Amino acid sequence: MDVTALTNDVRLNDLPLYSRFLQRLHRRYNDVLPLLPPGPPALETLNAAFAALQATGLDTTAALRVLRQLTLERLAQLDCTGQASLEVVTHGMTWLAEVTLDIAWQRVSADLDALHGAPTKACGQRAQMWIVGMGKLGARELNVSSDIDLIYVYDEDGQSLGNSEGRNKVSCQEYFTRAVKRMYALIGDTTEHGFVFRVDLALRPNGNSGPSVVSLGALEEYLQVQGREWERFAWMKSRVVAPQSAVVNGSSQALRAVVLPFVFRRYLDYNVFESLRTLHQQIRDHASKRSAGHPERANDVKLSRGGIREIEFTVQLLQVVRGGQFPELRTRPTLDALQRMARAGLMPQATADALGEAYSFLRKVEHRIQYLDDQQTHVLPTRDDDLAWIAQTLAYTDTGTFLVDLDAHREVVAQEFDILLGGDRDCKTCQGKNGKTNREHPELDAVLTDFSGAVRERLVQWTDNPRIQALRDDARGRLMRLLQRTGQWLAAGRVSEEAVLRMVDWIEPLLRRESYLALMLERPSVHERLLRLLGAAKWPARYLLQHPGVIDELAGGNLFDTRFDAPDFEAELQARRKALQSTGEDDEENLLNLIRRAHHAEQFRTLARDVEGVLSVEQVADDLSALADAVLRVTARWCWDRLKTRHREEPAIAIIGYGKLGGKELGYGSDLDIVFVYEDPDERAQEIYASYVRKMINWMTVKTAEGDVYEIDTALRPNGNSGLLVTRFEAYADYQQQRGSNTAWTWEHQAMTRARFVMGLSSLAARFDAVRLAVISAPRDAVSLKAEIVAMRERVRQAHPVKADRFDVKHSPGAMVDAEFVMQYLVLLHTAAHPVLAENAGNIALLQHAEKVGLLPSGVGQAAANAYRAMRRVQHRARLNEEPTDLPLDVLASERDAVLTLWRQVMG
Repeated sequence: MDVTALTNDVRLNDLPLYSRFLQRLHRRYNDVLPLLPPGPPALETLNAAFAALQATGLDTTAALRVLRQLTLERLAQLDCTGQASLEVVTHGMTWLAEVTLDIAWQRVSADLDALHGAPTKACGQRAQMWIVGMGKLGARELNVSSDIDLIYVYDEDGQSLGNSEGRNKVSCQEYFTRAVKRMYALIGDTTEHGFVFRVDLALRPNGNSGPSVVSLGALEEYLQVQGREWERFAWMKSRVVAPQSAVVNGSSQALRAVVLPFVFRRYLDYNVFESLRTLHQQIRDHASKRSAGHPERANDVKLSRGGIREIEFTVQLLQVVRGGQFPELRTRPTLDALQRMARAGLMPQATADALGEAYSFLRKVEHRIQYLDDQQTHVLPTRDDDLAWIAQTLAYTDTGTFLVDLDAHREVVAQEFDILLGGDRDCKTCQGKNGKTNREHPELDAVLTDFSGAVRERLVQWTDNPRIQALRDDARGRLMRLLQRTGQWLAAGRVSEEAVLRMVDWIEPLLRRESYLALMLERPSVHERLLRLLGAAKWPARYLLQHPGVIDELAGGNLFDTRFDAPDFEAELQARRKALQSTGEDDEENLLNLIRRAHHAEQFRTLARDVEGVLSVEQVADDLSALADAVLRVTARWCWDRLKTRHREEPAIAIIGYGKLGGKELGYGSDLDIVFVYEDPDERAQEIYASYVRKMINWMTVKTAEGDVYEIDTALRPNGNSGLLVTRFEAYADYQQQRGSNTAWTWEHQAMTRARFVMGLSSLAARFDAVRLAVISAPRDAVSLKAEIVAMRERVRQAHPVKADRFDVKHSPGAMVDAEFVMQYLVLLHTAAHPVLAENAGNIALLQHAEKVGLLPSGVGQAAANAYRAMRRVQHRARLNEEPTDLPLDVLASERDAVLTLWRQVMG
């Protein structure tokens, strides 16, 4: 067929027949081609075509092979005329594989049952065989000349029942071994009709030297003890593809429970970078050897630079690294995974789209290469007419334009792949003083020459450290290269000695978690940001030691350009929960850890912005308070969903925040002062909501492997710790508004000045605001109120004594508590006359409001507000650096005087 420019639809429809393979099919099978029903091949149409082929007299072996020819002919016709998407083609080939394997298994198991009886477990049930599709078969991405990578697994050892005479009993292992051999003959042997699929079992445990079939127990032991990094990538796309009965009855979920923890680790896992880099280099080396002396083989759309494999590696690497903590990334198809990466912020949307377009383009080119002669090749043809045909089936009018676009796609892929796997290789300046490069795995003695002073003294202690000696060679090499880079930066003044000492202290107990070494080595920017963070204060180092997984947050490119976003935070948690539900992993422990990881990561992001000076103290408090609100909302929703006694779709409950949460002044590690109220006429309501609240408190306070979230204090509820854990709203309102014999104390009304509705039943929000306003604006006797507040202030001061020659920014006379008590007095006494004081706006804003409405002399409120802000900053910085908050008397003297003036003006 001549492949000149297309001129009409007839020529377009004839275009597939340029394929030499299709020409052979039409000569041999033209009379049976109509037996495959019209349209893209699918499960139903393939089964119907198989039955029709058998009806012509073909046996199972022949019918399966002819079915393959019909499927390929249909896909080539649809694809080359623009009537089939990439997904239609790959799904069509995958359906063919699944139908073939199911038919073959039915035939083989029937034959073996007649010979040996059904394979039976100790419990008397039939042993289950799972045919696991790996790679492209598992992901439903088979190309039109793919082999199929299979692993055969059975659920439990046992013995067959024997034939009709009770003879020929064999073990389950022997039964399934014979089944695998017969399966291969049915599918993989070449006959006059060709083969159905080339079958590759090399991915099974121990490869070609291992048994052809393994029990689930043997597979689990192998993966735990011997499983290698590259096998995690192989198993990531695994899927039970046959028999259909095992897929339908759900028995194959037992296999998933073994595979998931092997593929996806609980911690962010950067160890795989080096493994994948090595694997990729081996593939490139193999491709180079194949093309040696055959330059035409260098143009391989799958294995050459910028080819399909590099897109797959890019996607799989990010999935394996992060899929343990972010289950929403666990998906098999490459194109779907790319979009999930973009939604998760792991790559820009434009990059995901560009890689997706390149993947689709390269896969379509791959298919056309294979349509030509039905050969398992990915190398562009060298014949001009073949290239012209490929171009025209892709809607190009000339070969040159097609090749330009092909090169452009491959260049995009190669650049993204090199960026991802560059990592440690790109640190060309990281050389020690001995001149050795960081790839040579120097020993500690050699690295010590890069350091002096306190850092050297600290590192010398590692010489005989058993943790260092126990490291594997590659992990020790990573550690030494990391120290070399650190030494370079220290000598150049990029990091401080204090930061390096804290890094050494931080990393020592974590040496067994080699992924953290790998992360910093692969991401120099993370390494440097970590050192800056550690150098800024002590508390970040302690937090990192408690929650080391949060270090990966430093890898985010927009870390310092964004603030906490509660809707995004909650949506992301919900997406992760949904992903866990899809795999049956949404048990309580996983959900608890999901909340903890998200909370720790977000708090750490705020901490990083804080020590870098991106956020003010007030902004830090705002973000930490918003985070607490969001965590409470998520925890409340999820606990209600899992409450066995819940009696309605949504709980009729609300959470009232007090103290630092109520005033939106939370700090790192603050506990949450909260009160639970409900409004529900159900006679069981008190019991149900008490159980619900206990569950919520437990979810936030219990320590799991990921730590806890918040300490919860409910002492401000009516009657304190002797009162009910959750209170009817009407009873709460009566208590606060002095109705009845059981009423609130003045100190509880002081607390009410900083209370706010945090979350819950929307109808209670306005009612709570009304109760709060009624409480803080109620008529009061100024003298008795002042006496009570002064007495309370004195009790607090006695509980927190300060040395006479020191000034504590919180508890000393003229410190923050004085300013807070003054404002509580002013709010409780004057809100009725000055409603602006009812705003829960924080002490700084309230001091300014009080001056504006004339409750304070001119300048006194503003001076006290400025002093309060300065003291908060000092307190915040001291806590970050784990230092006491008391200072010499001459420090903050003017600020102290401003607050003392405020106290004298108001309290006398």
